Amino acid sequence: MQKITVAKGDGIGPEIMDATLKIIIAAGAQIEIEEIEVGEQVYLAGNTAGIARESWDVIRRNKVFLKAPITTPQGGGYKSLNVTTRKFLGLYSNVRPCMSLHPFVKTKHPQMDIVIVRENEEDLYAGIEHQQTDEVVQCLKLISRPGCEKIVRYAFEYARQYKRKKVTCFTKDNIMKQTDGLFHKVFDEIAVEYPEIENEHWIIDIGAAKMADTPEVFDVLVMPNLYGDVLSDVAAQIAGSVGLAGSANIGSECAMFEAIHGSAPRRAGQNLANPSGLLQGAIMMLNHIGQTEVAEKVQNAWLKTIEDGTHTYDIYKEGTSKLKVGTSEFADAVIANLGQKPTVLKPVTYAKTTLKLPEYKRKAPSKKELVGVDVFVHHPTTDPNEVAALLLQLEMENKVILSMITNRGIKVWPDGFEETFCTDHWRCRFKPVQGKQLAKDAIAHLLLNAHKLGIDTIKTENLYEFNGIPAFSLGQGQ
Repeated sequence: MQKITVAKGDGIGPEIMDATLKIIIAAGAQIEIEEIEVGEQVYLAGNTAGIARESWDVIRRNKVFLKAPITTPQGGGYKSLNVTTRKFLGLYSNVRPCMSLHPFVKTKHPQMDIVIVRENEEDLYAGIEHQQTDEVVQCLKLISRPGCEKIVRYAFEYARQYKRKKVTCFTKDNIMKQTDGLFHKVFDEIAVEYPEIENEHWIIDIGAAKMADTPEVFDVLVMPNLYGDVLSDVAAQIAGSVGLAGSANIGSECAMFEAIHGSAPRRAGQNLANPSGLLQGAIMMLNHIGQTEVAEKVQNAWLKTIEDGTHTYDIYKEGTSKLKVGTSEFADAVIANLGQKPTVLKPVTYAKTTLKLPEYKRKAPSKKELVGVDVFVHHPTTDPNEVAALLLQLEMENKVILSMITNRGIKVWPDGFEETFCTDHWRCRFKPVQGKQLAKDAIAHLLLNAHKLGIDTIKTENLYEFNGIPAFSLGQGQ
């Protein structure tokens, strides 16, 4: 008997959760339910996280969390509970299978059967943002080697367990050579450990276009957080409907399972909502806790129900569907089909083992050398030469050379173009006058003297080489 935490959520959440639990219990799921309240009412009671401290204790104690969609109130500084949960509990892997149910659910891609494995904790979703100047704000894109190694290895282990033949990596490392470049590098390193599984890399833009046009050429896709968030919804929709897709959020200790759609408050309380997305999440949960026979039974009964043409309003289509049903009636139909298998759609057989990944092992430290500094300056002008004239005053006294100024990443000094549009946010790169290394106290003196000259420095970024390899971007046009 596995104890699980359940949250019925908001909007259609309680209805689809009741239907889901009814189905899996009827199928023989050995679970004990401990319910908590999360979402809109908790937010509106003054808790900006949408979850009480004691509820966290329940989730952490039970390790397995089945969550219905919630409503996050607009404005007021309310934080996304999904993002918070994933980060607090270390749920680094988001797994979203997207499979065509042709010809029973309308799709342009009848051969589609892919799984998107999305990194779930870092990238731009670190949520570190600052306003820098009147005209410019920044968001930090954080990619770590541990984060890359964990998610890439998970993708290959998933492919191995579920007998998938290929893993494809999507990044934009032709532009973001440091962050996405690290993700691609780690992918290539780990891929060699799985010689039986084909591997490939695509640039995200053409890869996304190919997935939307010809998804059948892909199998398992692994990618950083933001790309995975966008493409997993696209994949679910082109497979048939976002309302049919479930999601697993897997960590080393805990796991959360859910539908990928929202709480749809306009449909609440009408016995209309399709419980399939949450049911798919629950099936993934059953696999995760080792109850694979029950998971198979539920999935095959669900496929049989779809095949029978028993459909909720969102996928009902005259001529294809045979019976339009509500939420509870759909659940009853799935229960009636328990023990049966589809005849047109492919029945499932799940692996009997739980995915176990090795712990991350930190690499030996690299030789790290400070070779320069980028000083970011707020100056309300459109003329880079005016900024350069100010910054050149710092060269001799601080034994540094101003080597470059960029604006929004584009080199505008020296030898910039008059046509380049500039904001009030300037990146000014300094290198040491002599030798390769820059002393850290030189940066402090540089900033102090800039202050004396009335130069508004807003941040710095140290420029390092690791094992002799530059670990910072050039200016565009350098």
